[in-house]
Amino acid sequence: MSTDNQMGQPKKPIAAEQQILSLGKILQTLRDEDDVQVLITTTIGYLKKQFDYQFIWLGLYDSVSKKIHGQGGITPDGETSYLKRSVLLNPGNLICQVVTELCPVGVANLRGEVRAPEWQEVAAKYNIQGTIILPIRYKDNCLGVVLLGSQRWGYLLTGDARAKLLIVIGELGVVLDQNQKQRHSQENSNNSTTESLLELLENLRSLTLLDKKLAAAVEAIDQFVSPSRTNIYWFEREGNYFWSRMSSQLVKIGREWNDQRSSVGITAHELSDVYYALAVNQLVWLTESGSSLKSHIQDKLLQRLGVRSLLAAPIIWQKDLLGFISVETSEPRIWSQADKSFVQGAAGLLSLVIPTENLENTIGQIQQNHQLTNKFSQAIHKKQDLQQILHPCAVELLERLAATRFLLLEYDQGRDIYQVIYQGVLHNRRFFKFTPTPLSEMDFNLLQNAKDAIEIATLEHDLRLFSWHPQLLDNGVRSLLICNCIQGDKPEVLLVITHESSHSWTTLQKELCWVVSQCLGVIVRNHQLNAISEEQQKIAQLFKEYPNTLIKSESENTESIALKQIADVLECPLSIVLTWNLGEERAKVIRGVINNHHFGIVADVPIFVERDILIELALAHSSYVIFKAYDVPPETKKWLTIPENGQVLVMALRTTDDSQPTGVVLLADYEGAYWSELNLNATVTLISQLAWWQSQNKITQRLTDKTEVLRDLNWYKHRRLEEIHRMSASVLTQIRDLGIPSNELKQMRYKLLLRQLNYITNSMTGVIKQEQWQLHLSWETMSVASLLKRTIERVDNFAKQQQLWIGVHGLTQPTEEAESPKSTSLSGELITAAGSFPLATAGDIVKIELVIYELLLSACTRSPIGDRVDIWCQRLDETLLEVSITDNGTIDPQLLALLNENTWKDVLTSTHLNQPPGLHFLICQNLIKQLGGQLQIYQVPDNRVVSRLILPLAPHNFEGNTLGNTLGNTFGNTSPFSQ
Repeated sequence: MSTDNQMGQPKKPIAAEQQILSLGKILQTLRDEDDVQVLITTTIGYLKKQFDYQFIWLGLYDSVSKKIHGQGGITPDGETSYLKRSVLLNPGNLICQVVTELCPVGVANLRGEVRAPEWQEVAAKYNIQGTIILPIRYKDNCLGVVLLGSQRWGYLLTGDARAKLLIVIGELGVVLDQNQKQRHSQENSNNSTTESLLELLENLRSLTLLDKKLAAAVEAIDQFVSPSRTNIYWFEREGNYFWSRMSSQLVKIGREWNDQRSSVGITAHELSDVYYALAVNQLVWLTESGSSLKSHIQDKLLQRLGVRSLLAAPIIWQKDLLGFISVETSEPRIWSQADKSFVQGAAGLLSLVIPTENLENTIGQIQQNHQLTNKFSQAIHKKQDLQQILHPCAVELLERLAATRFLLLEYDQGRDIYQVIYQGVLHNRRFFKFTPTPLSEMDFNLLQNAKDAIEIATLEHDLRLFSWHPQLLDNGVRSLLICNCIQGDKPEVLLVITHESSHSWTTLQKELCWVVSQCLGVIVRNHQLNAISEEQQKIAQLFKEYPNTLIKSESENTESIALKQIADVLECPLSIVLTWNLGEERAKVIRGVINNHHFGIVADVPIFVERDILIELALAHSSYVIFKAYDVPPETKKWLTIPENGQVLVMALRTTDDSQPTGVVLLADYEGAYWSELNLNATVTLISQLAWWQSQNKITQRLTDKTEVLRDLNWYKHRRLEEIHRMSASVLTQIRDLGIPSNELKQMRYKLLLRQLNYITNSMTGVIKQEQWQLHLSWETMSVASLLKRTIERVDNFAKQQQLWIGVHGLTQPTEEAESPKSTSLSGELITAAGSFPLATAGDIVKIELVIYELLLSACTRSPIGDRVDIWCQRLDETLLEVSITDNGTIDPQLLALLNENTWKDVLTSTHLNQPPGLHFLICQNLIKQLGGQLQIYQVPDNRVVSRLILPLAPHNFEGNTLGNTLGNTFGNTSPFSQ
């Protein structure tokens, strides 16, 4: 004996055993299956796997129409159109022979078989030759036909293969015959069910009392189904449970319909999924081995009822579950379709006859509901507060719904909670405190998508609104209705109707609750809009008064008055400003409002600007920041007093996000205070206006101070200039009085100096008379060469100290640029091309000269020692010329950016433009702009600094009427320029 056999391991089955196992498996499958289509699919799959046939067709025989209807099979290419075809039995055909004689028929070549004309097309297409046609039969009853076709000539099954095929087809016949008989039996049973239900209907119509109708239904069910017990359970909404109203074992429970509750009952929670299935009008059956539901509650429920099989059918009226018929057996039982149909039909008949019992009552309820709905609709237009509007309607609604409490909730976005804006209760009941937390995502979506009232009949057994359960249960709530008061919108306004015990509401009551909730949504929205309108009017009035406060108030009290108005917007008890000047370490407190002893500022405690975290966080944000009391830093609590349930709002005083802050506004209140988005936005605007007022006030003060200084400086310089003019004129008179020296050389020098002194004196005359308090622009012309010569002489000493080389290029321009080379200056000498004319400018020459001097002096100042400065001159067009000074010095990029901006330049706030050299450059830009030119200072890619000056071009015939000619001979020819 081998080791494997000793260990008890099975041997692998040989091929014959595998075939036997496969045959046994298919036979068992066919016996266990009831669905005809599954039987056919399973059989075809087995034939395809076990036998080498390329074409298989299976059809079922209809003895009435004498046709075989195709059910399926296989083809070589997967085409299915041939498999669903129907074949009519014609005498002499092979199919007819098989059906008639109930014997298999074999064909060597189907393509050439004249007795099978309906298969010639298929045989030709797929080359089908050897074919077997077998009947599906049971005894003498033909149920169908199987056709197996091979692409090999004469291929027929023999021996074991043939036996297996006949066994499988035989078993299929047996199962199909049983299925057919069962279907016929059900049809007969349906006829019996219909007759029994008609008889029950006739009995119900003849009875007047409801309990007698229920007893008749129980009796009919007992006769038809023969169970161990039949009960009719009735639903009690107060308590949310079912009690046995009628039973086949007890004639009655011993009380009328409106008597006290029976002790025989079962809660909706105990029924679990059975209750929810019955509520949606589903038939439910339970056995120990399974149920019609997906859940596995049958064992617990059957044990609770003391039975082993259960069949339950709901009794429903107007979508409300009134009760259910329970058919129970003490032994395991498989419920037939006839049993299910009859019980369900009996429950349906009861659903039809019950409404007549309470028809008048129902009509009365509908009328009362309509009247109550009208009251809520009329309340929409009332302008009273919610308490006055809702109290009478809420009490009536509670009575109509048989509930105990009416809660209207509104979502507070600022605090992220729901708050009760109205609570109504029945008489002799107390109000309870309820602060529901935000809804979970699942509850939020449930309410947002709800189109009717949501019922929670037993709170402790329901997972909906789970986060609210602790508060509700603590306050005695056991069931509730909840509605989103604005359908399809976010659940921001909710109506909650509660009950102190497990309770279920009718569809009519839930519809009433839903309609009322939509009215309440409109009422709450109107009150919200009215409140917003009042806030807007208050803020609008404040915005009218606030600018006058800032303008007309004395500067010492302006911040305090403004803080009081800001505090009025949020209605907070504390408002202050922490302010400081640039460079100061400590902040000063300006008090606005402190009208509550729980809020205050501790005196004599220093507030350090750079060390206080509250101030630091306020400066780090562009808008306001709100802190809870427990978040306020300990350093701040040394000087700020607020209660533990307080909150603080801080915002920096700044005009723009990148401007220097001048202080921090601090507002404080209790944590429960409501700061709406509208009020917060208004507060931000008022604080920003206060910051602008401070900024403008400082600018105004700075301008006032600077104007006073400039007036003093201008007065002093002008008087000094008058004195210099007087002294120069006096010296000139004395020189003239002395006479001309006798020496010829001295005479020439004397005359030259005299002319220079005379020009200086005359030039000061215009300044003294015309430019005492404002600039006067004159109109003169001068050659650019003379202008640059004078300017270079003024910086000559400084250039020599810095060892700088100043080069001038392009002083003259050719009349025909295409024919004559441009003038250039190399090593300080001017080379004039033939046919060229000198460049000249027109305007206030003295001021132009001062601008060029300022630009050239700045270029020399920033240039490295031993470097060079180049001056480039060129004519741009018929009216303009360009003078550019280039150097290799270093200049602040921010200064260049400010100078080249095309926007208004704020010299009061910019540190680059309110002091030299930026201030001088800005003055030069303004002067040149007044003279009709432009000044640009920028850097080129090779890092050279370019001062580009665009000036008006003087006409060609400017000689004889120029300042340049007047002064042309006053300078020696020591410079590199040639005239």
